[in-house]
Amino acid sequence: MTPQAILETAIYTDDLAAAEAFYGGLLGLPVVLRQPRRHVFFRVGAGILLVFDPAATEQPDPAARFPVPTHGARGLGHLCFAATRAEIDRWRDRFAAVGIPVEAEFDWPNGARSLYVRDPAGNSVEFAEPALWQD
Repeated sequence: MTPQAILETAIYTDDLAAAEAFYGGLLGLPVVLRQPRRHVFFRVGAGILLVFDPAATEQPDPAARFPVPTHGARGLGHLCFAATRAEIDRWRDRFAAVGIPVEAEFDWPNGARSLYVRDPAGNSVEFAEPALWQD
């Protein structure tokens, strides 16, 4: 057996409100679950973006309904959203309009375009054409 898709991706921040303003407000991702001071989860197509406060998820949750193991990461993470070239142009314009600098934008050797910004926690957020990973 081989996994066929990534169902969820996790990043970490100590400022969930800023993360929600960025991912929910600026990017327009719908919130599917929120637990104050612990996490906020967003729908991204068929998948879920999990944004956790690492200090909270490194400790067992005594009120947890399910036996999810502790976890967490420190330092900057990375995630990439699929976008067409035209959508990348529109994202660049949206980020410029709100003062978020584009850290990098370029075409890969296979011709796929990528644009990189930072979220409020400093995580690397990429928007790339799906051809980046197609054969």
